[in-house]
Amino acid sequence: MTRIFFYHNAADRVATAASLIARAVGQKKSLLVYAPDTAVAAALDRHLWLHPPTGFVPHVASDSPLAGETPVVIADRLDVIDRDERLFNLAPEVPPGFSRFDSLIEIVGQGDEERLAGRQRARFYRDRGYDIQYFDQAGRV
Repeated sequence: MTRIFFYHNAADRVATAASLIARAVGQKKSLLVYAPDTAVAAALDRHLWLHPPTGFVPHVASDSPLAGETPVVIADRLDVIDRDERLFNLAPEVPPGFSRFDSLIEIVGQGDEERLAGRQRARFYRDRGYDIQYFDQAGRV
């Protein structure tokens, strides 16, 4: 069953996602980022180019010919790449087909709409029997 991790109360969702992604890549783990909003995907792309300041997190869009060999793939659809170990969700809704992944990482910001959408997703997972671990990101970047 998919393990679900909620990083909530994030001051900056994209910065939090980038930090968690960099940590996973540092552990030699590959992942898929679900970001159907092009502005969010572009912001994450920029962030991964610039942070950490002393490094670079290798990443590509799902339509890149290098997607199969790059540790981080940013996608607006989940049926475009065959990768199912770790999924980061940067969408306000439950990602389609999330249950094929070993882990699902949800990042919830501090805004009212984000919190409401995050609570709805958490309720959706909980009502279906998924175990959820929560990590409060208040005071972290």
